[in-house]
Amino acid sequence: MRLNHLLCALLCVVVLPAQAQTSDEWAGYDDVFERGASHANAWQWGWTGIYGTSLAYNAYQSSEASDRDDRFDARVGVVKSALALGGMLMDSQPHPAALAEYERLKARGELSGVQALGLELAQAERERRGWGARVSSLVVNGVAGAVIAADGRESDGAINFATGMLVNELQIWTQPNQASSAINRFQPARLSLGPVTLQGEYALLVSPQELGATWRY
Repeated sequence: MRLNHLLCALLCVVVLPAQAQTSDEWAGYDDVFERGASHANAWQWGWTGIYGTSLAYNAYQSSEASDRDDRFDARVGVVKSALALGGMLMDSQPHPAALAEYERLKARGELSGVQALGLELAQAERERRGWGARVSSLVVNGVAGAVIAADGRESDGAINFATGMLVNELQIWTQPNQASSAINRFQPARLSLGPVTLQGEYALLVSPQELGATWRY
């Protein structure tokens, strides 16, 4: 996705202060990329474990539950859990790979490359929290709820749908967002427009709803 015109214009005229390459700034980048990768690994293993456990439980209940409705719902749960588990295994977080690339850029002292990498990672975080991340869950939970409702239990179908969507929201909002948070912080800078120079602070704003920049002085 392209940055909007305001962001492009701001990046063209902002000059970062000379202290940009201090050890403190590198320490800040270390924190962002390392914590992001650690969070991503914990998130990946945690949700994989949750869906794996859910799959095993539903598989057991699908044949061993004493109530016919419970067995039916468990079979639906097997399909949902299997799809969710497959999604976790096939769609990994970008942060571990970003950390490896960051370490390569840091070893070469390429600060501009690190800044670009941070922007790319923040944009990936934004996309993973956007509406596109909810489409597949909406379809799966919608079909599952409809199947249960077609079994003559409309209220159970609605509960199944709502519960599935809630779990998906938790999965989305527990994802790492260290890059987005770091980019959204204000940084000191000078804005030069011809003969006029303004001292102030800027921040790149990244969220599921917007991608832009703001300036204050």
